[in-house]
Amino acid sequence: MIRVRFAPSPTGYLHIGGARTALFNWLYARAKAGKFILRIEDTDTARSKKEYLDEILESLTWLGLKWDEIYYQSQRFNIYKEYAQRLLKNGLAYSEKTPGKGEAIIYKVTAQKIKVRDLIRGEIEFDATLLKDQVLIKSDGSPTYNFACVVDDATLNITHVIRGDDHLSNTPKQILLYQALGFPVPEFAHLPLILGMQGGRLSKRTGATAISDYRKMGYLPEAIINYLLLLSWSPGDNREIIDINEAIKLFDIKDINKTAATFDFKKLGWINSQYLKSKDSEKLTDLLVPLLIEKNYIPKDNFDRNYILSLVKLFQGRMTTLLDFLNWADFFFLDQPQIDPEAKDKFLSRDFSKEFKLFIERLMVLKDFNLQTIEQTFRQLVKELGIEARILIHPIRVALTGKTIGPGLFEVIYYLGKERTKERLTRWIKNESTI
Repeated sequence: MIRVRFAPSPTGYLHIGGARTALFNWLYARAKAGKFILRIEDTDTARSKKEYLDEILESLTWLGLKWDEIYYQSQRFNIYKEYAQRLLKNGLAYSEKTPGKGEAIIYKVTAQKIKVRDLIRGEIEFDATLLKDQVLIKSDGSPTYNFACVVDDATLNITHVIRGDDHLSNTPKQILLYQALGFPVPEFAHLPLILGMQGGRLSKRTGATAISDYRKMGYLPEAIINYLLLLSWSPGDNREIIDINEAIKLFDIKDINKTAATFDFKKLGWINSQYLKSKDSEKLTDLLVPLLIEKNYIPKDNFDRNYILSLVKLFQGRMTTLLDFLNWADFFFLDQPQIDPEAKDKFLSRDFSKEFKLFIERLMVLKDFNLQTIEQTFRQLVKELGIEARILIHPIRVALTGKTIGPGLFEVIYYLGKERTKERLTRWIKNESTI
C-alpha cells in the first residue's frame, strides 16, 4: 500500500507552500487508495508552540486534507537513540563529547555516487565526497532533522516522499542513512518552488501568508485547493476549475510540472469568485452570518435570515471574497452609510432638494412597493422633469449607499424599504444635510 506523509514543524504557521505539499501528498494517497500520514516535527522544543500546531491542524482540516494517522517526533526520541546506537555498535558512526554537554553521535560518510530516480525531475546524481559526516544525535540528546526523518519514514513504512525542491539537498544525506540502517529507500518526488509574480521566493507581500489568514480574508477552502492544484499540475483541456473528487481520479505525481510555479493573487481571486458564484446561496449565507455578527451588523439572535439571504443573492455574482459582502452591503446594516468623499463631490455637489422631495413623495404613496413600481415611479419622474435617468440615478445611489457602484438602484431602494430610503434622501435635502 502507498503511504505518504506531510511533516510540518510547529515553529510557524501553515503557509501556501506547505499547504500545496500537503495537498499533493493527500491527493496521491487518495488517487492510489493509500494512506496520508501527518508527522509533526516538533523536536525543537524551544521553538515549537501549541498555537502553531493548532493553526496547522485547523488549517489542514479546513482545507479538507484529513489525515489517516498522526505522529509526533517529540514522542519518539527513544526510537531515534536506539537506531543511532545500532549504527554506533556496527562501527558506522562514532561519538564525540562536547565539554559541558552530552555526547553526540555522528555518522561517518563514505565516498560514493548516489543516484536518485526522482518521479518529477528524473534521474539525479549526487557525489557523497562533497558531504560532511552527518550528526545523528546532538549533544543535547535530540535527533537531527535528517536522521529523525529517515527513521520515521522507514518505521512508518512511508513508500513515497513528496516534498518541496528546497529539500533536494537533504536527499543524498538521507539515502546514505537508509542504506546504513538497512532500510528500503522510498520513492522521491520533489515539487518545484512557488515564486512570486516578480520572480524570487514567495514573501508575505507576494503570497507567503498563513492559510488561516486567507481564511480571514474571505477565501473559500475549495477555491484555495483548486488554485493550489494549478500550481504545478493541470487537469488538461485548459481547465482551471476542477472539483477535488474529479482531481483524485485524474491525478498522478508523474504529471507534476518540473518548472517553478508562479503565485498570482488575481488568479486566486478569480477562482474564488467562480466558487462564490456557484455556491448554494443558503450555504453562502451560513458562512456570512457569523461575519455579520462579528462586525455587529446583526444581533447574535433574532435576525431576519430571509432578508440576509435576499441580500446575499443580490451581491453573490459580484463577490471575489466573503469580505466583499461586508464591505459592499454595509449600508443595509448601518444606521447611516459612510459617504465616499469623491462620490459626494462628483454627484452631490449640486442641490437636488426638489428632485429628492418629489421622489420621496411618490414612493411614500405607493401601495405596492416592489421593484416594478419603484422603477415605474422613477422613470415617470425623470420624464416629467425632462432629465436623463443618469442625472438622478447616481445622486440617489450615493445618498442611499455612500457608494458609486453596487446592485441596481431599484433593488437598493426595495431592500432598504420606504422609511430608510426617505430618511437617507431627506438628509440631503437643502439645509438639512450635515455630511
